Amino acid sequence: MNISYSDGSDLLYIRLDEKKQDVVNKRVSESVVLDIGEGERIVGIEILNASQRVNLENLLPVKYEVLKSHG
Repeated sequence: MNISYSDGSDLLYIRLDEKKQDVVNKRVSESVVLDIGEGERIVGIEILNASQRVNLENLLPVKYEVLKSHG
């Protein structure tokens, strides 16, 4: 995963899959665009006007946890 931010265009991009592939852009709201790749998988997420939508100061470090399903 790779996260980049351009302050000039106020664009935050979260790349979920590093594999080079063709993508189709799908706008899901006024400020969010999904990049859809092979197998209809989400490859990236673009957030427009990011400084108004995301607390950029809290982006890094990224924390995550894997939840195990029971059953």
